Amino acid sequence: MNTAIQSVKSRFSRFAASAGLIAAGALLFAGMASAHVTVKPSVSQPNAWETYTLKVPVEKNIPTTKVALKIPKEVVFKQYEPVPDWKVATEKDSSGKVTTVTWSAEKDGIQAGQYQRFSFVAQNANQNTEAAWDAFQYYSDGSIVEWTGDEGSNNPHSITKITTEAASEAPAPAPAADSGHDSAGTAAGHATTGTAQDSTSPAPTPSPATEAAPAATASASSATQTTALILSIIAIVLGAAAVGIALKRRK
Repeated sequence: MNTAIQSVKSRFSRFAASAGLIAAGALLFAGMASAHVTVKPSVSQPNAWETYTLKVPVEKNIPTTKVALKIPKEVVFKQYEPVPDWKVATEKDSSGKVTTVTWSAEKDGIQAGQYQRFSFVAQNANQNTEAAWDAFQYYSDGSIVEWTGDEGSNNPHSITKITTEAASEAPAPAPAADSGHDSAGTAAGHATTGTAQDSTSPAPTPSPATEAAPAATASASSATQTTALILSIIAIVLGAAAVGIALKRRK
């Protein structure tokens, strides 16, 4: 009888330990899964010179050393903002339009538990449309996470809705008079294929609403990630406690 009771207790202890670890893993995965690579804003106006922000969080315990962003055909890449310890390279098609922008770390990259923002200016199409931003995140171990899926997938890409409805939410950007752009719409001073240089032509000053959108989104995303991390830590502690109880009962 005692043997049967001990067997039941042992099975229950193993079940409790397994359940605790599974819950901890599930919460930890949920926290990590929320840290997507994103491009903001998600809404902009036709023909606007928009300041876009690429946000790259690290989901693994190793650094991110490079990120490549495919430029949608619905926008024209113009300029990028330099980031210390990161070099920028561009790829262009036969017409000279930038198709891919790559940021590569010159030092340690983005460490675990951190994120990095990369800003650039692009001119939107002159009609209502949607721009999908495919991104490729490179880790120090050689692995690549492709953010190219549709909404609802494990690795979704960001989408910017280019619509005239955005005009009612923010004032239109100032016109780019005497900006020194060539006929293809590429900023004067851009490098040839494979490298990028700062453009000497000024871009219109983004509107306050345009600047506020990435900051508000980033704040909400940061709060969500912090909550998920706290829940993950609590679940891990509970799982460890369950394992301790199981081991103690076995003795």
